[in-house]
Amino acid sequence: GLEIDADRVRAFMSRRAPGQSFFATLRKEADAPTVLSGLVDGKTCGAPLAIKIDNTNTKSEDYEGLKLLPRPSHSDYAAYVKFGGNNDIAGGGQFSGRLTAPLCFAGAVCMQLLEQKGISVKSHIYSVKDVTDEPFDLENLYDDDISLDPYFPVISRYKGEQMKTVISTAMENSDSVGGVIECAVLGMPAGIGEPMFDGIENVISKNIFGIPAIKGIEFGSGFSGTLKYGSENNDAFCVNDGKIQTVTNNHGGILGGITSGMPVVFRCAIKPTASIGITQQSINLQTKKEEDLTIKGRHDPCIVPRAVPAVEAVTAITILDLIL
Repeated sequence: GLEIDADRVRAFMSRRAPGQSFFATLRKEADAPTVLSGLVDGKTCGAPLAIKIDNTNTKSEDYEGLKLLPRPSHSDYAAYVKFGGNNDIAGGGQFSGRLTAPLCFAGAVCMQLLEQKGISVKSHIYSVKDVTDEPFDLENLYDDDISLDPYFPVISRYKGEQMKTVISTAMENSDSVGGVIECAVLGMPAGIGEPMFDGIENVISKNIFGIPAIKGIEFGSGFSGTLKYGSENNDAFCVNDGKIQTVTNNHGGILGGITSGMPVVFRCAIKPTASIGITQQSINLQTKKEEDLTIKGRHDPCIVPRAVPAVEAVTAITILDLIL
């Protein structure tokens, strides 16, 4: 009996869809979900919520010749070894970033359910290559204060323009760049999570690493906290409007694997898009000889902008699962 706003789901999925901007792959896909079961008159009916998303703009011929020439920094070689050469190379197969499309559908639904509990998930592009946006205010972060461009979400427009220049330069050189996404969960109640191996960080990290191209994650002050004294990194407790909070939020809303009631904040690293137009060295898996490889196809010079909704989606799925 839960009402789902289909228009909002489609709008969220469009943020991830290819062909939405000058900085994304030229491949265009509508990413239009067809609901197979689980919804009746816009409300959940108790059956599994199942959808289908058609791939309408594929070019499998772009992957011909890659079966025995693994692409640098792709899953090709590792998958070839694991599956005895039976891996599907076209489009990346089960390792394709295209699989984040159904994740975004599920995440969009979860976000609507979380909103009913006063919880929201917000993200922005924290950095592209060496250009860094303004960070979230970890202590004073409110949903009403966050209004960002859905397709290129940055806090500082000036930094955003610099990021776009970096991406354009990489694209002109047939190269690519990576970056960092900062994500925050607002309205998260205290006391959610478990100690040790089932902590909030553990579960979020495990699921976030399910997104292709993710190579790292940190919570709160993260690695920068190692540069501080304990007296600088510790978060003193206070009472604000009768609610127990912390003065600072270096712990990123998580203590001992359990939420503290402060915003849950983490940053995840996205590697540069592995498919680039520059000729690279590979090896022929049949002859065991080195060969030059030039990758053809339509690829993002920077996957970070389109990865933002994927990070939000996986986070929403994870949080809803934890609080149910």
